Amino acid sequence: MRVTSLFFASYRELAGTGELEVELPAGATVSDLVARVRAGRPRLADLPEEPVVAVNREYAALDIHLEDGDEVAFIPPVAGG
Repeated sequence: MRVTSLFFASYRELAGTGELEVELPAGATVSDLVARVRAGRPRLADLPEEPVVAVNREYAALDIHLEDGDEVAFIPPVAGG
């Protein structure tokens, strides 16, 4: 199955792009996707152990199973004041 990964702000800098298409086996979880993007882009090894993600624009846990065509956004920490 094919999943679209979106990266914003500091994560976009680490990935070197704002969007990656990733092939995963059926039944893969968000955690599997995280492992795949870390392996494919060495600078993404700097992602937190459990990054905040949204699947199809809704915050999601890492154990959520993905479906073909899902969009997973990696949400970097934000600072405010």
